[in-house]
Amino acid sequence: MEDTHHEHHTGGTPPAARHHLPSGSAGRGPYALDIDPKMAGWDRSSLRVLELEPGGVHTLVTGDCEWIVLPLTGGCTVRTTGATFELLGRDSVFSGVSDFAYVPRDDRAQIASGAGGRFALAGAKCERRLPARYGPAPEVPVELRGTGNCSRQVNNFAAADTFDCDRLIAVEVLTPGGNWSSYPPHKHDEHVPGEECELEEIYYFEVEGGGLGYHRVSPSRAGGTDVLVEVADGDAVLIPDGWHGPSIAPPGRTLYYLNVMAGPGEERAWLIRDHPDHGWIRDTWPGQPVDARLPLYTAHPSPGPEVTP
Repeated sequence: MEDTHHEHHTGGTPPAARHHLPSGSAGRGPYALDIDPKMAGWDRSSLRVLELEPGGVHTLVTGDCEWIVLPLTGGCTVRTTGATFELLGRDSVFSGVSDFAYVPRDDRAQIASGAGGRFALAGAKCERRLPARYGPAPEVPVELRGTGNCSRQVNNFAAADTFDCDRLIAVEVLTPGGNWSSYPPHKHDEHVPGEECELEEIYYFEVEGGGLGYHRVSPSRAGGTDVLVEVADGDAVLIPDGWHGPSIAPPGRTLYYLNVMAGPGEERAWLIRDHPDHGWIRDTWPGQPVDARLPLYTAHPSPGPEVTP
């Protein structure tokens, strides 16, 4: 079993047993968190957390990856080669759905924030160059998944069936205090037509008001990923394979995580298989109400972005 102590990590491929990246251990340059395929030891998925001081400006060179700029706190302006998008953002991930910007591969984007803020840059190595686009907050589908103490909220801003990308899939999950999410444990580490697709996944965590949550990944094959860790604000967990879940919110504190996924399959899809020992829990959901604390918030109308060709 992996240990949970916080040790400094400065880059390079992490040891095979190390998939938990505590806050501050995987930063580089302007990024509080910088996960790319080389350091993760896989092929496609990336996540960066950019922190900008008031008036701060950052240039993102996209290379062979597509990216989504998602405000975690604050708003920003995203200027690509062909368009400029004003992101209204939000006070925090616990206060509302955010708008976002899609930036294509083989481009340069300038990210500027007058008031400062923190911004997730979710990326995936891809083949097609799609146009830069704006994702309005009111168009983000907000899903309530599960019931009882398995209830959680999913903001499907870049799910496979809600926003067009070449490879990237990304969603936000909010779990009320004391509930379990990413449950039943499930996996997507092999290609089984019509049943499961292969996806590398990153979990990025925040805990409302501080505190600790817990996250589990159990092996789906001999020598596979085996993780049981406390997670706090700014932590990340890498999931190249394995049954992942549950993610457990502490009592009295909402647990947030951002999921970033990408894989090699021809079809961009999220197909999962439940752990055979735990999948029965889904059959109990129809007989229970959804947690009354949900939704924590819904998408709200906004005046929309100022878009300059």
